[in-house]
Amino acid sequence: MVSDIKQVPESPVGETGAEGENPGAKDPGAAGVEQVTPAQSESPETSPEPVGATHERPARNTKSLSWLLSRARIWTRRGLILVLRITRLVSLGMRQIRPGLRFVWRSLLRRWRRSLEFRTVLTTLLLAVTSFAIVGAYLSNQIANNLFQERLAQAESESRFNVKQVQDTFDGAQVTDQSSVITLVYDTLTAVEGRGSVIQRRYVFEAAPEQTKPRNRWVESRASDQLTVRVIPPELRKAVQSGGKQQFWASTQFPVGNEDRPGIAVGNLVTFNGTAYELYLIYDLNTAQQTLDEIQNVLWAGGAALVLMIGAIAWYVTRNVVSPVSHAAVVSEKLAAGQLQERMVVKGEDEVARLGASFNHMAASLQEQITQLATLSQMQQRFVSDVSHELRTPLTTVRMAAEVLFDAREDFDPMNKRSAELLYHQVERFQSLLSDLLEISRFDAGAAVLDAEPQDIFQVISHVMEGAAPVAAEYGSEVRLNARQKSIIVEMDSRRIDRILRNLLLNALEHGEGKPIHISVAANHDAVAVSVRDHGIGMTQAEAARVFDRFWRADPARARTTGGSGLGLSIAAEDTKLHNGWLQAWGRKGAGSNFRLTLPLRQGGTIVKSPLQLEPADIKFPGSPSERQMLVLAPESGNTPAQPQAAGGDPGPGEGRTGEIS
Repeated sequence: MVSDIKQVPESPVGETGAEGENPGAKDPGAAGVEQVTPAQSESPETSPEPVGATHERPARNTKSLSWLLSRARIWTRRGLILVLRITRLVSLGMRQIRPGLRFVWRSLLRRWRRSLEFRTVLTTLLLAVTSFAIVGAYLSNQIANNLFQERLAQAESESRFNVKQVQDTFDGAQVTDQSSVITLVYDTLTAVEGRGSVIQRRYVFEAAPEQTKPRNRWVESRASDQLTVRVIPPELRKAVQSGGKQQFWASTQFPVGNEDRPGIAVGNLVTFNGTAYELYLIYDLNTAQQTLDEIQNVLWAGGAALVLMIGAIAWYVTRNVVSPVSHAAVVSEKLAAGQLQERMVVKGEDEVARLGASFNHMAASLQEQITQLATLSQMQQRFVSDVSHELRTPLTTVRMAAEVLFDAREDFDPMNKRSAELLYHQVERFQSLLSDLLEISRFDAGAAVLDAEPQDIFQVISHVMEGAAPVAAEYGSEVRLNARQKSIIVEMDSRRIDRILRNLLLNALEHGEGKPIHISVAANHDAVAVSVRDHGIGMTQAEAARVFDRFWRADPARARTTGGSGLGLSIAAEDTKLHNGWLQAWGRKGAGSNFRLTLPLRQGGTIVKSPLQLEPADIKFPGSPSERQMLVLAPESGNTPAQPQAAGGDPGPGEGRTGEIS
């Protein structure tokens, strides 16, 4: 559609209804209606104001204002309520969605860590998507550039030809009146437009600004399809105005109906009747854009299909490779759980099949060796148990004879007296060793039973301290009990806990070098802890790692001048396992050692955190925690902490309950 823009002569005064004029002055009696001016209508003579109107109008205005203010307050309050409700709904939705998103994220992370197949397929898909995105973007950019350059070259060539035709037509025109000029310009530009079933190009015809001597300028501007000069970029107009007969182009957008289409604007200067005009031919790139969109859709659809195919192929290949490995992991777990008869299924003769055959051979060899070791261990345990039981009768006889000789040693000569004393003490030692061997054999045979009942742990500690008083006096050590609570009821086997604490206290007295021994007790909501701290010779890291081994001693020569049977701490560890507790040891050479026993308050309970810290608070140690000497011993139920907890601390002397023996 071509917009006919013509210059319209100005209307004479009095016919256009100019502002400030009386529109009824031309025909005061038209249609029999008397025209009254505003001044006349407001005069007191023509329209007198009724009595009382001056008082009613302000009141009515006041009522209207108050009503508007009340309605404004109501709607403001309603708006605030609506905003608050929307905010609550949004916050509630976020609170409900956030746990779900967190659960999905954690599930994906867990799957990523634990599944090689999932990790491989997802990595392949991500790399494929990234590669196709890069390649697709490059191809799309190249195709778009090629289409644009082809269309630009065509537009420049057509523009040169059409502009030459327009200029030739204008130069040869013999028109002098306004109507002929307008008709000539219209026909010429319509021919340039190439109107048919489809508009090939659009034009904008605009008189160049700042012309000093225009002649017969009856046409200022014209444009096709209701376009205006605003669709032309300002930079292009400046270039055309200052470029003379040169041709310029620029990318632009122009409206067509309800949409904006991309296009190329090619500009030139033409002259007509001494007036310079800017002629812009606008070429529609919508067809090229549609072609590019179709190509991009095909590229993205093909890329998506190819990515899915690559993902399926990666899943199939990875599954064939990972499935035997997963099966081997499952079989390994069953073998570790004691199901020694489990084997892998071997199919084919490839590398995976050879791996399965080798795994089965290894499993058979391990089963045979484990069976042999289990049989040997059972034989050894039975031998120890049988020997221990068989030795009880002759040992009782020998002990009775040793006691008789020991009681009569005053009548012997010095050599026989010394022999009787050595015999008595070694028989006592032998008796203690035999008792420990019998207890160990019961643990190995699984015959140890926990006889737990609620009891105050301070009673057990007091009994242990009273029994160790002679040993403490012999070594010259002072034993102190530090606790904040006065009574702690624990479901425990008091006989076994007594034996554990007695072993720990005697061990501290033996290696304490006559320095004070501190026994600290503390409890939290699910556990109670008892620590025995000495300041003697201490232990190195290698010694602390083996402190609970059977028959192990710190002295390489294994001298028996001090110490018991070498099974005390091993039995203490087994008793702790029966209570589902922790028995932990810390030590440093020259700074003493600390043994901590942690028990659940209720039988079958789980320990989360020990109430006492394992490393003593009175010693400052250099280095990181991994370099400090400690040993954590706990049952096999999974309650062993990764490293000692620094919860609480040993109460200082004089805090809470304190008892002393010396």
